[in-house]
Amino acid sequence: MKVLLDIKDGKADFMMELLKYFPFVKVKILTNESAQLVKDLKDAVDEMNLIKAGHKKGQSARDFLKEL
Repeated sequence: MKVLLDIKDGKADFMMELLKYFPFVKVKILTNESAQLVKDLKDAVDEMNLIKAGHKKGQSARDFLKEL
């Protein structure tokens, strides 16, 4: 299982030190750019799920291309 944690900077060192004591946990630190990409993808998936559920109106491909 993979889990993404968002830890406040002031507590990150403590958390990283704590995770070292668990041999079954592997830690990979994301760059700011990677973290932003993950957030953007999550937001996009959440928006698609709202559109599919009918809680939000989608945009047609034609309207999207006109904006470009």
